[in-house]
Amino acid sequence: MQFRQQLSYRKPLTPTLLVKMLLDPMLVIGTLLALAGYYGDLIDRNYVLLSLVIFAITFPGTWSKHANLRSELAHIFTSWPLLVGILLLFGYVTTFLEQFDRDVVVGWVVITPLVMLAAHMTIRKLLARLRGRQDGRVAVIVGASGVGVQMRDRLREESLVGIECRGFFDDRVPGRTALGDAGEAAVLGQLKDIANYVKLHAIDIIYVALPMSSQPRILRLLDDLKDTTASIYFVPDIFIFDMIQARIDDVAGIPVVAVCETPFHGMNGFVKRVSDIVLSALILLLILPLMLLLAIAVKLDSPGPVLFIQRRYGLDGRDIVVYKFRSMTVCEDGDKVVQATRLDKRVTRLGAFIRKTSLDELPQFINVIQGRMSIVGPRPHAVAHNEEYRKLIKGYMIRHKVKPGITGWAQVNGFRGETDTVDKMKMRIDYDLDYLRQWTLWLDLKIIARTVLLVMMDRKAY
Repeated sequence: MQFRQQLSYRKPLTPTLLVKMLLDPMLVIGTLLALAGYYGDLIDRNYVLLSLVIFAITFPGTWSKHANLRSELAHIFTSWPLLVGILLLFGYVTTFLEQFDRDVVVGWVVITPLVMLAAHMTIRKLLARLRGRQDGRVAVIVGASGVGVQMRDRLREESLVGIECRGFFDDRVPGRTALGDAGEAAVLGQLKDIANYVKLHAIDIIYVALPMSSQPRILRLLDDLKDTTASIYFVPDIFIFDMIQARIDDVAGIPVVAVCETPFHGMNGFVKRVSDIVLSALILLLILPLMLLLAIAVKLDSPGPVLFIQRRYGLDGRDIVVYKFRSMTVCEDGDKVVQATRLDKRVTRLGAFIRKTSLDELPQFINVIQGRMSIVGPRPHAVAHNEEYRKLIKGYMIRHKVKPGITGWAQVNGFRGETDTVDKMKMRIDYDLDYLRQWTLWLDLKIIARTVLLVMMDRKAY
């Protein structure tokens, strides 16, 4: 199993970045308002309120200038039904949906994904045509290392960047580089040959992909290149680290590389919190009668409190209190907590059912409203389990850089229920860290949808 690692950059607010952030929200809202005008529906405060909700859910947009038609179709026609389902369900429960013309709503649901697809592909073609009119830039890479080869491959894959890689410069023989013997033709020379080559062949860009331990060679190289006009970029060899939301930033003008950071900084944190509040409020409205019935059933089924209240680790490893419907005859919350196992005698008759169907987790939506948890995130473990596994699994505590969730990426990938071995727990942690690396709002919605499908079929919870 392999997980992606990415290095992101805090870019200035360029026109391209602004388009990426605003394109999808504006298309969805614009289509809604256009249809309202077409059907003669008055654009009143209800439309303004709905537009604000749509903007909060869809911002920032996910358009990418590098996606192809197939990936666009897969993304739009999987994410759009989830978004529509949430909005329509919320509108139906609150009767807010009755404020809008039925033709407008139906037209908006059907037409918007087509508008998004057409807009995405049109803008991509315009950018490609614009790029084609410009003279492409030419680059060479210093250091045929793993990160250097990755840089070359990325330039080839993302042709819209408009940079042609001519080859590598490296002091090692081809067989000892990351290119192998088959890559001999890609090696243009040694480091001492770069300056002359750059001047003779009008090279625009030089990417230095030497390891951090090569500082003396890098300094000599930079000195040799002072007589050229090429732009020089250093490609840091930091991919040896297990990076979580890595990005380049600056502190008081000093450049720093974030190797491990939460995905919920800035606008992402705002989007995550708004989606948690909106979805939790909607779900609580729907399940309130069910929660009352379950509370009565728990009280009648066995002696003890209705709610099982346990200390767990939350954001940044701080203690939080988590609510569950009591499903066992004990309420363990000490230094030693024994995980529930199959046919565990501590599980009550009703408890076996509500654990299997995850109904015991429903009170945790109150934790989400309180700000202690998120709907989606790494599942919180008992404090005793945290203290046990943090000593056994490297990187275990990194999962606490985000709020714990009612459901998570690990749970929908088969790691729900008992973790009776360290290897099983390690696999759960691997998925938790992968969630931190690749988080998007659409991933959250995908996990929620998969959770609903899995709950009734999962045999791993007891």
